[in-house]
Amino acid sequence: MPTAKKPRVLILGAGFGGLTAARAFGDSADVTLIDRHNFQTFLPLLYQVATAGLAADHVAHPIRGALRNRGVQFRMGSPLSVDHKNKSVKLDSSETLEFDHLVVALGSATADFGVTGVAEHALGMKSVHEAILIRAEVMRRFEDLCRFEDETIFSISVVGGGPTGVEMAGAFAELVRGPLKNDQAHAAAHMKINLIEAGPRLLPMFSPKLSERTKKDLEKLGVNVLLNTAVAEVKPRSIFIKNGEPIPSEVTIWAAGVQGEPTAGILNLPLAGTRIDTDNTLQVAHYPHIWAIGDIAGFKGKDGKFLPMVAPVAMQQGRFVAQQILRVAKGEKLKNFKYKDKGSMATIGRNKAIVEVKKFKLTGVLAWYAWLFLHLFYLLGGRNKIGTIADWTWNYITFDRGNRHIMDTL
Repeated sequence: MPTAKKPRVLILGAGFGGLTAARAFGDSADVTLIDRHNFQTFLPLLYQVATAGLAADHVAHPIRGALRNRGVQFRMGSPLSVDHKNKSVKLDSSETLEFDHLVVALGSATADFGVTGVAEHALGMKSVHEAILIRAEVMRRFEDLCRFEDETIFSISVVGGGPTGVEMAGAFAELVRGPLKNDQAHAAAHMKINLIEAGPRLLPMFSPKLSERTKKDLEKLGVNVLLNTAVAEVKPRSIFIKNGEPIPSEVTIWAAGVQGEPTAGILNLPLAGTRIDTDNTLQVAHYPHIWAIGDIAGFKGKDGKFLPMVAPVAMQQGRFVAQQILRVAKGEKLKNFKYKDKGSMATIGRNKAIVEVKKFKLTGVLAWYAWLFLHLFYLLGGRNKIGTIADWTWNYITFDRGNRHIMDTL
């Protein structure tokens, strides 16, 4: 009896979802993974690069290294168009690849919610380049304060009270209170950290009690937390607030939200908002051989809301869609995707973190250790794990951060 032909699978995007899907096929499919970079960025720790806690190369891992001995092909490029009739994708590298199944895992991009000036005057947090740029801007302004030694105040504003914003604000506060204070106390004393949230509390995905705990911990670190403060416009050195006085801000970091990667718009697929509209099977609506996973997937949970744009969703969907495609190849019935929420966590600073898994809540040092362990567990590459442990250990023991480099220009 002849052996069944392996399905040809193209995966667009090598983030958490795409890379997990590619590795989940084993030798049951001919898989090609496509990404515009030849490395995967570990986004949950990107803020530590921006705040001088980690070296940039510790949060990036070569895609080919992650795929070694997996039988998966890799192409560096971006999709230009999809030929739905002939089932092929044209890349900006002038290559055209054919597929039996296409998995769209393009991820997300910064969402400005229509606020004027965000793109021009605020810095995002979606790439290593942006993290290095943030670090350089902050350190450059710190050097300015060291030079003048007057009463000028340098304000850093983080917009968005979700996990990224909270972790960023806390890390900046510790950078100022520790290493920068030791470098030049006068300059550090004139640096102010703002955390701006449009809603009534920080970390709305957590319980109100943990949100309040987070606010108090940040304020103890010296962060100026502004709730119920909606941004109307971002200017070069200030933030205009709806129904309020402008806030001085030399460096504004936009962590207020994300949206589906706009590149998906060129694929001529149905959209649900900024995401690709999917069925419960993760198939794109009306396109049975195209699948969407992760941040780009417009999949809704039991509550009728889109699933959160977080790594656990993408990874679960990546493994699931690989199984679905193999079910199609075997002529088996498809299943509906069900997300298993394993809880949320966020770190606020040294020995401070919060963990919430259903009704279970954990705070303080134990939560902080849990946060450290989980992030090390999912970080790709032994070199990156060792380097991250070394940086964290050095930072903890010495109260210093050795990555305070200004490296955005040659």
